[in-house]
Amino acid sequence: MSAQRESDSIKQEAALADLQNALGLVKPLNRIECFDISNTQGTSATGSMVVFQQGAPDKSQYRRFTIRTVEGPDDYACMHEVLLRRFQRWHLNHKSINPKGKSNDSFARLPDLLLVDGGKGQLGVAQAVLHQFELSQAISLAALAKENENFFLPQQPNPVALPKHSLGLLLAQRIRDEAHRFALTHHRQRRGKASIRSQLDSVPGIGPVRRRALLRHFGSLDRIRAATLAELLQADSMTRTAAQSLKEVL
Repeated sequence: MSAQRESDSIKQEAALADLQNALGLVKPLNRIECFDISNTQGTSATGSMVVFQQGAPDKSQYRRFTIRTVEGPDDYACMHEVLLRRFQRWHLNHKSINPKGKSNDSFARLPDLLLVDGGKGQLGVAQAVLHQFELSQAISLAALAKENENFFLPQQPNPVALPKHSLGLLLAQRIRDEAHRFALTHHRQRRGKASIRSQLDSVPGIGPVRRRALLRHFGSLDRIRAATLAELLQADSMTRTAAQSLKEVL
């Protein structure tokens, strides 16, 4: 191990120990999972799960969730869906009834600490899901609120405040911010795709089949705009009338 890696490892161990002690947790925090929700006025909502092992990000374990059941800007309902799906996948792996017959390691293991972005509301959602899967005693839980950067914990009426520059708080903020970044990236991608679909679907003669064919052929809306009439006709299912409409509208 290099001197830099050894130094980083020592800092990570110290931060984990500081966070564990500050939150009054019994189990060492070998695996921390953090969840966040990203949406804009309730559209294209997404959720993220990031995983830190021994205080360092394990990006191979990260997972994104496209919200399926929630309409409108309801972060609590979105968080409930994401956590429910996460622990349903654990249950399938745990009971060896994965319908695809494949184990997904990111869902097969349980976290030592489940960290959610938010305050009492998000904490309550996470508590309800853990209770549903009988995991309340197996997994430590905390919510980290951006306002005042306080922790909310089960069975504690008042939030826990860590010193502003403590190693434990800085680690938790890093994990929370990484979950936010990961969710926001996916959210922006979904919004971008939705915008492209909307613009193409507004063109007379361009339905779902031709839209998909155009995107497969050209790869982006900008390349479709730049294409000549002859180039547009090379895409599957395109007609001269539809291609002419594209040139006129876009």
